[in-house]
Amino acid sequence: MATFHFDLVSPEKLAFSGEVDQVDIPGVEGDFGVLAGHAPVVAGIRPGILTITAGGRHEKIIVLGGLAEVSESGLTVLADVATSLDELDRMQFAETIAEMEENLKEHEGSELDQAIERLDHFKSIQHELNSTAMH
Repeated sequence: MATFHFDLVSPEKLAFSGEVDQVDIPGVEGDFGVLAGHAPVVAGIRPGILTITAGGRHEKIIVLGGLAEVSESGLTVLADVATSLDELDRMQFAETIAEMEENLKEHEGSELDQAIERLDHFKSIQHELNSTAMH
C-alpha cells in the first residue's frame, strides 16, 4: 500500500509526524478516510476519534475540533486538542461530560443548540471508548 506523510498538530505539541497508510478523520460533514493520492481538500473536524493506520497498526487519537488539509505534500491536521487514548484520563473525561450536562441550563437559543451538539460529540466519543471494539 502506498504511504503518505501525515502531521497531527495541536497548540501544545506535534502529536504525530510520519509516513502512514491511511488516516480516518471525524469530519464536520461526516467521517472520511485519506489514502495516498487523495484529492486536495480542506475540511472542518468535529470532536471525535481520529484513527492512524501505519504498518498494520492502528493508533486512535481523540481530537476536539480543528481543520484537516490534504495537499500534494500529504495530510496536515490542526487539532484544537489531540490526546492519544493512552494519555486520556477517562475519569476526567466523564467528569467533563457531567459538567457539560450541568451547564446546559445556562444556555438558551442557538447557544444551547451548540452546547447540546458539543455534548453529543463528547458522549459519542465516550460511547466509542467504552465499546468492546476499543479494547
